[in-house]
Amino acid sequence: MKKILLHYVDSFSGLSKEVWWLALITFINRAGAMVIPFLSLYLSDNLDFTKEQIGWVMTSFGLGSFFGAWLGGKLSDRIGYYKVILGSLVLTGIAFLTVQFFTSFISICISFFVLIAIADAARPAFFVALSAYSKPENKTRSLTFIRLAINLGFSAGPALGGLIIATIGYSGLFWVDAVTCIIAGLVMIQTLHPKKARELDKEKVVDNPTPAHLDFTYIIFLFSLMLFGFIFVQYFSTLPLYYNEIHSLSEKNIGLILALNGALIFLFEMPLIAYLEKTSISHIGNVISGFILTGLSFIVLLITPWSGILVIGMVLGTLGEMVAFPFGNAFALERAKKGRQGSYMGLYSMSFSVAHIFGHNSGMQFIANFGYNNNWLFMAAIAVIGTILLLVVKHRLHLEKSTH
Repeated sequence: MKKILLHYVDSFSGLSKEVWWLALITFINRAGAMVIPFLSLYLSDNLDFTKEQIGWVMTSFGLGSFFGAWLGGKLSDRIGYYKVILGSLVLTGIAFLTVQFFTSFISICISFFVLIAIADAARPAFFVALSAYSKPENKTRSLTFIRLAINLGFSAGPALGGLIIATIGYSGLFWVDAVTCIIAGLVMIQTLHPKKARELDKEKVVDNPTPAHLDFTYIIFLFSLMLFGFIFVQYFSTLPLYYNEIHSLSEKNIGLILALNGALIFLFEMPLIAYLEKTSISHIGNVISGFILTGLSFIVLLITPWSGILVIGMVLGTLGEMVAFPFGNAFALERAKKGRQGSYMGLYSMSFSVAHIFGHNSGMQFIANFGYNNNWLFMAAIAVIGTILLLVVKHRLHLEKSTH
């Protein structure tokens, strides 16, 4: 037991204090993001939206994310990551206070587009900041540590969110989200102001940088990540409804299953990534493994009507996420050295925004027309396609290496 504990602690060694502060800011922000996991239930139960309407709201959410990621990437290259992150945090807090007062279908679509555009403008900037605050050899673990903070917050958020809904109502979620965003911004001012923080990776943009959109290998990689995001977002839209409608779980129990995801990541992701980094498996090879595990997480839901299978599916999906995301992020950051990091990471964030645009809505429409089980088969098929694309990326990387 002592050996396991020492290995766990050792997996955090060597990370800069700036990465720790960035992780704390991320945790505060993520712990407050309680509306998002319950959004489909909020729209269904509180506003009586149909599944088709919920799907279109999710599409507006995704379009806002897409625009915000593009804007954030551009602004990160022009005005710097610090200003982009700080502005996003403060304005997102204000936006959360505002959107709770909109109830019509059109106003909800517009308000959530604006909200997520502001919030997701920070995503490329966070990646650039993380790259600047990390030594090159620590980047994958630093990325994993930030994900750990995100998921620790996500573990606390849904569990607390379920209690807030039961006691105060959905409006309480919006107020908590707003306050935590502003608190995260204040912490950032105190800890990561440019006069206080150190940049550990001073690598500048290369001469004649490769435009991100002309890096064909990177584009194929992003397309595969978009497909991964397509199936991953089901955990925030169709799966909570599946838990409720098919397995009759309450919001509290749904929150606990979602919290299991964050708890597993908190306990196992850092040691797992530290171990995998020591193997000969490439970044892309690890992403492929994660894709396969996530696809299997949907297949197991077809095996039995026993509600315990939901936990098994969540464990498989979490393992897939734990492996795919850190190594996918690390590959994107490494590839971004060919050009401007903001633009590269902007495209990276936009790939998941596209997943939000089509994933939620397609899942909702698919369920409305063909049922839940066929939707899980559809997601598994997408996982197969994404895996094939990653094998193509792996082959192209081998060819690039052999020609240099």
